[in-house]
Amino acid sequence: MEKNKKIQILQDIIKIDSVNDKETEVAEYLQNLLAEYAIDSELIEYAPNRSSIVAVLEGSRPGKTLGISGHLDVVAAGDEDEWTYPPFAAEIVDGKLYGRGATDMKSGLAALVIAMIEMKENNVDFAGKIKLLGTVGEEVGMYGSKQLVDEGYADDLDGLIIGEPSSIKQIIYAHKGSIQYEIISTGRSAHSSMPELGIDALQQMVDYINISNPKYQALEDSAEHPALGRTINVNTVINGGDQINSVPAKVVLKANARIIPQADNDQFVAAINESLEEVNKSIEGKVELNMLQNNPPVESAQNNDLVESIRKAAGKDIKSISMAGATDASNFGRIDKDFDLAIFGPGELERSHIVDEYVEIDDYLNFIDIYRASYTDYLSH
Repeated sequence: MEKNKKIQILQDIIKIDSVNDKETEVAEYLQNLLAEYAIDSELIEYAPNRSSIVAVLEGSRPGKTLGISGHLDVVAAGDEDEWTYPPFAAEIVDGKLYGRGATDMKSGLAALVIAMIEMKENNVDFAGKIKLLGTVGEEVGMYGSKQLVDEGYADDLDGLIIGEPSSIKQIIYAHKGSIQYEIISTGRSAHSSMPELGIDALQQMVDYINISNPKYQALEDSAEHPALGRTINVNTVINGGDQINSVPAKVVLKANARIIPQADNDQFVAAINESLEEVNKSIEGKVELNMLQNNPPVESAQNNDLVESIRKAAGKDIKSISMAGATDASNFGRIDKDFDLAIFGPGELERSHIVDEYVEIDDYLNFIDIYRASYTDYLSH
C-alpha cells in the first residue's frame, strides 16, 4: 500500500466523531477498506449505531490464530476552543497528525488493519489465520470486547496484539483488572433540628466504610505481583445531601478496585457484599451495591512467543512490562484457554485523552511494518 494512502486512512477515521458511541461509521469504513482487498468482514451490532467488526484472513495451511484488536471509540474532545487544531480535522503539522484518537487509538487500529491488508496484498505465505477484532465501547464499559467474547468470536485465539499506545520502547504482557462500583446508601430526610425523625444516609455510609476497609486491606495484603504490586481499592467520588440543615436521605459512593492476577475479582465482590450485609443488620435504612464494571486481570508469559516475534520484527530487544491500567484484554482473557498477549501500539500513552492529541506519522508508519513482520514470524512456527 502506498504511504499516502496509509496516512489518508488514518486521517479518514480520525475525522469520524466516534466519542464513546457512533462507532458503526468507523466499522463500515474499515469494512469497505477490507473489501477493496477481498477480505470479508462482519459487523456485530451492540446497539443502534454501535457495531464492532470482525474480519479473518486465512493462511495457506492450518496453524495458530493471531488476534489483532483495537477499539473504534474515542473519549470526548472537551472544549474544542482549547485545541490548536480541531479535534476531528486530522491536520498534519511538522510530521504530527493531530486529532482525538490519534494516539488512543485510531493509529494503532489503522496500523493493525493495514498490516493485515499488506499480508494479502503481498501474498505473504503463513499458516493459520489473522483475525481482526475491532471493538465498540472500550473507553466506557468495554462492551464490544465482552460481546465478542460472549458470542464466541475470540474462542480460537492463540495470540493477541492490542494496538493501544505503548511506544516502540515497551510491550505490555499483563495488567490489573478493574472493578468500578457504586455503594448507594438510602435513608430518610428530616430537619437537622430533629434528626431522630430521619435516617442519616451519610452515617450509614460512614459505617460501611469503617466495616469494609479492613476487609479490603486483608485482600490487599494476601497477595503481591512481582511487577504489578498489590490489589488496591480507592474511594473516588461521594455525593449526597441536599442542604446544610437537612438529614441526608441518599448518599452515593463511587469506587475503583484494581485487581492483580494472583487475586480474584469474585473475592473482592464477596468482600463488598459481606460488608453490606453486616452494615444492613445494624441500620434502619439500606446500603446497596451497584456494579458498574467488573473486568478481570490478564497475564501472559512475560517473554511469550508473540513478544519475541515483535522484538524480532522491530530488530531490538524491547522490554516487556506490566501496567496498572486496563484494556479490552481483560475481556479477551475470559476465554477458556491461555494465549500470548502483547499490548503494543504507536504513540505515547501520556498523549492519550489530552488537548492537541497527536501521533508522529513516522511512528505510525513504522508500526505498520513491525506488525506485518510480527504476523509473519508468529504464524510461521
